Amino acid sequence: MMQNELKFLADSIFDNSSDFESTALQLFNLQAVSVPVYKQFLQLRNVDVSTIKLLYQIPFLPIELFKYFDVINETAPQQNVQTFISSGTTGSKNSRHIVADANLYVQSFTKGFELVYGKPGQYCFLCLLPSYTQRGNSSLVYMMHYLMQKNKHRATGFYQNADKNFINTLLALQKSKQPTIIVGVTYALLDLVALMQKQKIRMDESITIIETGGMKGRRKEMIREEVHQHLKSVFAGNIHSEYGMTELLSQAYATANGLFKTPPWMKILIRDANDSSHYKSAGSMGAINVIDLANVYSCAFIETQDIGRMHTDGSFEVLGRMDASELRGCNLMFA
Repeated sequence: MMQNELKFLADSIFDNSSDFESTALQLFNLQAVSVPVYKQFLQLRNVDVSTIKLLYQIPFLPIELFKYFDVINETAPQQNVQTFISSGTTGSKNSRHIVADANLYVQSFTKGFELVYGKPGQYCFLCLLPSYTQRGNSSLVYMMHYLMQKNKHRATGFYQNADKNFINTLLALQKSKQPTIIVGVTYALLDLVALMQKQKIRMDESITIIETGGMKGRRKEMIREEVHQHLKSVFAGNIHSEYGMTELLSQAYATANGLFKTPPWMKILIRDANDSSHYKSAGSMGAINVIDLANVYSCAFIETQDIGRMHTDGSFEVLGRMDASELRGCNLMFA
């Protein structure tokens, strides 16, 4: 019976006619008893599941637990299983997300992309994701590999670094007026900027940048606004950002002013960094909680260690990360 309910939710979460709160509460009641890690977490917090009647009452699972436990529904169908590993930083423990049905991930990232950019087949994709492609098991590489298959342009592909050949490829794409999206980690994009500035090259509006964050110790940390200013010095086109992570199956995109917008099946809440049960009003800064309904077979309610601010129109900013966040919020699980 529970497996049928989960299957029904998996088939309906991308239906715009469904009510987000009622769907989230239904999913919470299922995951509270069928995801062992989440079930144990709720028990250790003495949560009476039957008393949870509102969205803001749902307890969120600390994202760090993906580093130490398999967060998966014990009734998951186990079809087209994919295991994604986070990139992490040197010396850190990586998160692991076992995706019981990768078809859900494909639906989520494809529909989410199309809501913002239209059909992926119109774009040539150039991916500067060296740290991701080198290790494998990356959810971002999986997503981009799928989107790339929609466009057979010969330049579409993964690139290990920004070099002379990469810039020549960009110049050729610009000359042919081919709409192009560069998806890159921050440090690789900044390397590209430095090379283009040295050669006094500037690109026109046909090139869109989607930066995914990430310095990985390669460069001095910068706030997003500073990174975008560097990118705008050589790119006249759109400078966008993507907010996603290994532990989620959905992404938010920022296409203007660093303000991210979620697809209809994803929602952001801003909690008090010192009291996870208290939520901030629009305009206030706090820590980010994510509800991702696409996480039907793992956990849809994730407490991140990112700092953000919600706006009245539902958009949000990502302002940085909490300090010393490695085990904060999940110490109950190690008691």
